[in-house]
Amino acid sequence: MKVATAKQMHDFDRRAAEEFGIPSIVLMENAGRHVFESACGILGRVIGKLVIVVAGSGNNGGDGFVAARHLRDAGAQVIVLLLAHPEKIKGDAKTNFEILRNTGADIRQISEASAVVSLLAQADLIIDAIFGTGIKGEVTGVPREIIKAINDSGRPVIAVDIPSGVDADTGRVLGVCVKADVTVTFALPKLGIVIYPGAEYAGRLVVGDIGIPKQLYDEVYIELTDAQDIAAKLPARPPNAHKGTFGTVVVIAGSAGLTGAAAMAGESALRVGAGLAVVGVPKSLQDVMAVKLTEVMTSGLPETPERSISTQALDAALELADKANAVVLGCGLGTHPETCEFVHAFIKALKKPAVIDADGLNALSKNTSVLESSHAEFILTPHPGEMARLLGTDIASIQSDRVGAAQTAALRFQSIVVLKGARTVIAHPNGRVLINPTGTSALATGGTGDVLAGAIGGLLAQGISPWDAAACGVYVHGRAGEIAERDVGSPGMLAGDVIRALPASLRELYALK
Repeated sequence: MKVATAKQMHDFDRRAAEEFGIPSIVLMENAGRHVFESACGILGRVIGKLVIVVAGSGNNGGDGFVAARHLRDAGAQVIVLLLAHPEKIKGDAKTNFEILRNTGADIRQISEASAVVSLLAQADLIIDAIFGTGIKGEVTGVPREIIKAINDSGRPVIAVDIPSGVDADTGRVLGVCVKADVTVTFALPKLGIVIYPGAEYAGRLVVGDIGIPKQLYDEVYIELTDAQDIAAKLPARPPNAHKGTFGTVVVIAGSAGLTGAAAMAGESALRVGAGLAVVGVPKSLQDVMAVKLTEVMTSGLPETPERSISTQALDAALELADKANAVVLGCGLGTHPETCEFVHAFIKALKKPAVIDADGLNALSKNTSVLESSHAEFILTPHPGEMARLLGTDIASIQSDRVGAAQTAALRFQSIVVLKGARTVIAHPNGRVLINPTGTSALATGGTGDVLAGAIGGLLAQGISPWDAAACGVYVHGRAGEIAERDVGSPGMLAGDVIRALPASLRELYALK
């Protein structure tokens, strides 16, 4: 499903009128009608039900006036609480306000929230039509107090297009925000309500077609992935296949005290269907890894005195990579200076597609120019802290605009970037962005990032493109987390539970192919 920014939606509204001759008031009528239909779905029998429409002076308020009119006609008792002087209402919103007023609707101009607290608590339904996608800056004054009163009312709430108080592009809460049960959004979901924290306030999302020509959507470059999209990208599993058909993954990882990360990446590569996996670890750790891993092969590499991979390992590691179809680099490597030098040299000389994760990213952040010297394709999988180090900023800046940060990194490093977190963002250097809907807070435990890196590497080895491998790996990993949580519960769920759930996650998707 495509997702629009505020600017794109404003452009689509304008072009629908200018290029296709669709009057803007028709779009508003269609929008209000969709809100009315969703209200009927919540209310059931509408006659006699008390519906309070809280409206601002802009087009979002205009949508609310249309919904109010239809609800009145259907027999509801409708009260409109207007948070602006009527003279401030302009354009199509003004037209619909006048129509509503001419019907004799109960419209009350509100100057303080305390006057309507008890009224809101009596409503069968509240419709939030205060602010739309154009809001900038913190919500203050009476709107701020009204939004708090709506949230405290305990009554069902429908938000019109976007909950009032959410930034439409970043999902940031502008001081206070309506907590909706349902958001009826128009044409396309807005970016700010499919990523967190905005998604937490939107409730169930209903997308209403208001008549904007679909060809305009061809220009939208952000998508929310779904199971059907991901299933179509997964590698084929021909009946006459052998293990060579599904490729080999080499995982260059591990150091003293961090062998688990290497093991999990190797195991998860096999659990998503790769034919073979080899884990290259410091030589003194190979025996331990051989005992720990059954299906995954191991290889010992020259090491530093602190038992991390040394610069002497370069030729052997490249030899392993040359025999493989894909590489995973970084899980549990440690941050020894010589290991960082190895990472830089390995990236520069590598010719196979690779996932760079964890300490591989930490080493990369010290010298990102090595990416420019390499002829390989890379998928970078940072969490917000690693992304901050790569971009030379802080975590708060990354989290305040996750899509923008991922796009910046993808363009700067000419690599596919997977910015991990709730609603993981996948960005391509060409500007495309995918937002992943699967996952759970139960994944917030050590090792799940290593599982993700291995899963993406395992899919990459099976011959699909880095872009598709990143999209599929993130989706499958998130869904595996949901399955594992269902089976073992959230507290105490381990990364190993996620590895074991990967086949079940894939089984659901292959059933859709």
